[in-house]
Amino acid sequence: MSETQSLNVGMIGYAFMGAAHSHAWRTAPRFFDLPLAPRMTAVAGRDPERVAAAAAKLGWDSHETDWRRLIERDDIDLIDICVPGDLHAEIAIAALEAGKHVLCEKPLANSVEEAERMTAAAEAAKARGAFAMCGFSYRRTPALSLAKRLVESGALGSIRHVRAQYLQDWLTDENAPLTWRLDKAKSGSGSLGDIGAHIIDAAQWISGTNVTGVSALMETFVKERPVGGDFVGLGGHGGTDGPKGPVTVDDAAMFTARFEGGAVGVFEATRFALGRKNAMRVELNGSKASLAFDFEDMNSLWFYDAADEPNAGFRRIQATEPEHPYTGNWWPVGHGLGYEHGFTHQVVDLVEAVANREQPTPSFADALQVQRVLAAVEASAGDDSRWTAV
Repeated sequence: MSETQSLNVGMIGYAFMGAAHSHAWRTAPRFFDLPLAPRMTAVAGRDPERVAAAAAKLGWDSHETDWRRLIERDDIDLIDICVPGDLHAEIAIAALEAGKHVLCEKPLANSVEEAERMTAAAEAAKARGAFAMCGFSYRRTPALSLAKRLVESGALGSIRHVRAQYLQDWLTDENAPLTWRLDKAKSGSGSLGDIGAHIIDAAQWISGTNVTGVSALMETFVKERPVGGDFVGLGGHGGTDGPKGPVTVDDAAMFTARFEGGAVGVFEATRFALGRKNAMRVELNGSKASLAFDFEDMNSLWFYDAADEPNAGFRRIQATEPEHPYTGNWWPVGHGLGYEHGFTHQVVDLVEAVANREQPTPSFADALQVQRVLAAVEASAGDDSRWTAV
């Protein structure tokens, strides 16, 4: 029996997303039979001591202090981008032009112009056999994938309403420190791009239609934050007596929307919803049925079928059956999955697409559509919520 060909991965960045991606690269081939064998070849980061420690802890064979060196290396086939958005375009375009496959975290870029250049580079690279994918990992949650399957089957009929929220509370402490996520130059936007991008992608993907126009409102509740402090998780606790810097992104973003197919939508993204830790929610109402999902109960999908009247009601589908997306490779029925599994499924789908020389999804073009919605939301919010076409 011949040995499975390797897919040598170089990852840039090793913090929150880097850890999640590392876990996925390490785990995917142990639970799924993949046509290529991912090899965690090298990780890159600017700090020599920290990147060396991260390589050892997360399981990478080697490390570099310059991301350009990863792209130059002949033993790297794929570049995994897990750094702030201001670096996405430069890295992704350089990698694609060098013939590397690319996985890039969301949102794709910090502007539509950057996303357009990245998409053009991806299209050119595809013609040469190199593929690019954007990391909207929530698509790979089994319950949400099941929701997509139900819509495609026609179970909901015509989609009329799309309702999407992403609620977190890690910034409610006014003395939480000023991290890169609060700097527009690095992150592009705040709650809008950080978590709003996820619900935009999920809503468009599940419904099968794109947003065509929006009316938006954005707000920054805390204008300044401590420059230093104790960094814990995404936020932490800053000092009350030290210097402060300006918050240059939104704390909350809300908008109404229209979709290509005639549906209307309501979206909300905030990092100030006390008590909501990671409530990524999507609900679709159709002419025949409705479905609803909340990531804080991520193994469940709620489904209402009007044909069951007069005894109809939302019923809970526990998305852990072997027939449900991805779950057959994991645990017995009812033994739920977690946040990290979406990243593992992302690796599975990417590796299979690369091996089959097929375009993985979401493509950079898909992510560009999300970027255009983000830009329209920001433009509308800055123009008294005026209706703005995407």
